[in-house]
Amino acid sequence: MSTDGDLIKLYSGQILALAADIPHLERLEAPDATVKKRSPLCGSTITVDVDMEDGKVAAFGHDVKACALGQAAASVVGSNIIGRTHAEVVQARDQLKSMLKENGPAPDAPFDDLKILLPARDYRNRHASIMLALDALVEATA
Repeated sequence: MSTDGDLIKLYSGQILALAADIPHLERLEAPDATVKKRSPLCGSTITVDVDMEDGKVAAFGHDVKACALGQAAASVVGSNIIGRTHAEVVQARDQLKSMLKENGPAPDAPFDDLKILLPARDYRNRHASIMLALDALVEATA
């Protein structure tokens, strides 16, 4: 059972710094795709907009209404999504899910900064919020 002290450690300064500095918060005016995902457990939502060019993300914007963990994940993803292919997004999503649910390693570069969310493994009720950005991008880039 987790304690209040464990929860406080979960929301580290690094996670809060990422949550406070989310890139690409401007929505795209006429995106190729828009996908909105919601975590039913906590109510966090993320809406992503993408423009694709030659099979890669050429432009990206998102609206993030999530807990600090979901915001931190969205920050890392937003910092690294431009130039990524659908296959790279799927791989990052699958690796993040494995890291959280199966004690797998952190995702490969360029999404390796998601390792900051390793302490969230023990908080299953937070996993859906953490996964929102990549879940939405898998659909948007398909």
